[in-house]
Amino acid sequence: MAEQKEERYEESQLYRIRHSAAHIMAQAIMEMFPPGEAKIAIGPPIEDGFYYDFELPRQLTPEDFPAIEKRMRQIIAGRHPFQRTVVSAEEAKAQFKDQPYKLELIEGLEKGGVDEYGNPTGEQVEISFYTHDTFTDLCRGPHVEHTGQINPSAIKLMNVAGAYWRGDEKRPMLQRVYGTAWRTAQELEEYLWRLEEAKKRDHRRIGKQLGLFYFSEDIGPGVPLFSPKGEMLRHLMESYVRKTQEKYGFQHVWTGHLVKEDLYKRSGHYDNYRDSMFPVMEDGNNRFRLKPMNCPSHMTLYREMGRHSYRELPLRFAEFATLYRYEKTGELSGLTRVRALTQDDCHTFCTPDQIESEFSLDLKLIKEVLGRYRFTDYRVRLSLRGEGGKYVQDDEKWQQAEAALRAALEANNVDYYEATGEAAFYGPKADFMAKDVLGREWQLSTIQVDFIQPARLGLTYVGEDNKEHTPVVLHRAVTGTTERFMAVLIEHFAGAFPVWLSPVQAVLIPIADRHNEYARQVAEQMKAAGLRVEVNDSSDRMNAKIRDAQKQKIPYMLVVGDREMESGTVAPRLRSGERLPAMPVPELIARMEKDIQDGV
Repeated sequence: MAEQKEERYEESQLYRIRHSAAHIMAQAIMEMFPPGEAKIAIGPPIEDGFYYDFELPRQLTPEDFPAIEKRMRQIIAGRHPFQRTVVSAEEAKAQFKDQPYKLELIEGLEKGGVDEYGNPTGEQVEISFYTHDTFTDLCRGPHVEHTGQINPSAIKLMNVAGAYWRGDEKRPMLQRVYGTAWRTAQELEEYLWRLEEAKKRDHRRIGKQLGLFYFSEDIGPGVPLFSPKGEMLRHLMESYVRKTQEKYGFQHVWTGHLVKEDLYKRSGHYDNYRDSMFPVMEDGNNRFRLKPMNCPSHMTLYREMGRHSYRELPLRFAEFATLYRYEKTGELSGLTRVRALTQDDCHTFCTPDQIESEFSLDLKLIKEVLGRYRFTDYRVRLSLRGEGGKYVQDDEKWQQAEAALRAALEANNVDYYEATGEAAFYGPKADFMAKDVLGREWQLSTIQVDFIQPARLGLTYVGEDNKEHTPVVLHRAVTGTTERFMAVLIEHFAGAFPVWLSPVQAVLIPIADRHNEYARQVAEQMKAAGLRVEVNDSSDRMNAKIRDAQKQKIPYMLVVGDREMESGTVAPRLRSGERLPAMPVPELIARMEKDIQDGV
């Protein structure tokens, strides 16, 4: 059994620390204003910290933070216990009679089906208070035992931003104050370093610096434009994955950009994704949608190819398809959230008894690809269905799919943890959560087991018994989308890509104009060996050319002058600043080819 019971964040001591710190911050801020002038909303812990929403008489600024933090440390020093009290709705309303946002939350609790933050729960929630010192809040907990269990040197207020009440732009705009809290001062220091390093590695900044991609108001939000260097990077990424997939027996297909809306209604995607689809395009009686996903198209192709025998299975389709999703403007973010995305989507049509072997094949492929990109620290999340109407209601098929996926994970001795509510609407999935060099976790690859869509779309194969059966479909993406994965890679490598992945692998730097022709001859020799080379024959001085190449994070800078011309050599410098001994061009080519082969 390879399942690991991971401690849920909501059950951790760190969660309690941050939840308690949110209450302490709220007390400190409320004390800044006369009674009744400040309105308080909600304040949950979040990943890496906490926040609280307020309606205040004036705008808070970072200049207020030192005074708020000082008061927080004073409250912490008081070692005030967090005391829980269960109350009736009437008592709760009396306590917060001058707090309209709390009253709205209490009414929701009274009706049932929501928690103290207004989130749906599907069940009645007990109304309770937590009190420390002079501050009482509507809260379920959990909290630390007393304020003294929070390390005063491990808390920090981060920023203040606007946030609509309940996320509704028609409701009041509140002030959201963000903070972070850790167990130790060292943990806080390390977190702040990671934030600063993440800013330096931001793919939007580096992408612009390297001239890889752009966004334009003339094109519209969420549609990136890739320069020649950016397209070369895309090509290298996709070509590598394509070649690897072919090695593992996948056949590449192409299924277009438009699909009749009715297909998505039959597959179940319309009910679950119509808000993410671009508006309908009508042609007579036909209603088309820009394709937001590939699976119905691949399944249609399978069916249109004619009658299938069990002898043909598994049948593996792969496609680098540009998809279109109507993401909200406010949710777009560089390349990580776009409206035009290219997915390395694969679908394997197989018999039920082939699931385990096909999963093993996909697993091997994923490990090879992630290793090539230097992602070696990853774990697997078994994403299962949760409550609510998102999921296709077919308990028998869900149980089949979950059992098959668990068996495949365990047969491959894969450590995994469970996450309820993260499944696709048609089936469970194994998501590969990889850590980058800053320790940030990204969902990259996924393998999904689908017993439902093939039946809905009428897919069949003739079994050994000469009867028709419904195939199982494994959905698999190894890098997810090209755009998002490129963003992850830019930040993972800080733009200093391995030699094999660098759009420009070397730049020739002539010291003077008389060396230009020799530089061009060397460049042609390197290009003939399949290397991507440029010549900087501008009028800039040599040191300026080197600085420019370093800013562009080009792996090799090859300086050529009189000595190199006479000896038929180049003087290599690495982007790290290291200088290598002068070497003949064939020797340099052999060195770079070895770098490419080794993935460095």
